[in-house]
Amino acid sequence: MNQEKEPNLIKKTAKELGLTYRELGEAIGYTEGTLKTASSTNSVSPQIEKAICLFLENRELKQKIKIIQSFKEMLNTL
Repeated sequence: MNQEKEPNLIKKTAKELGLTYRELGEAIGYTEGTLKTASSTNSVSPQIEKAICLFLENRELKQKIKIIQSFKEMLNTL
């Protein structure tokens, strides 16, 4: 858990992605209440931090795959 780098990782992530705590919780396997409590007390557990980091990495990789697939389709039309 690295509180100095990410003072409120839950709030920051939800805001950047335009998600509610409920939606973020569903995506990472936690309840809205758990995320609200962790966010309001600024005590993000290592498990929640890891879940958020993996969720963000997964999202990024899916976006890259879409770009690669689009490029592949474009090449196939040439």
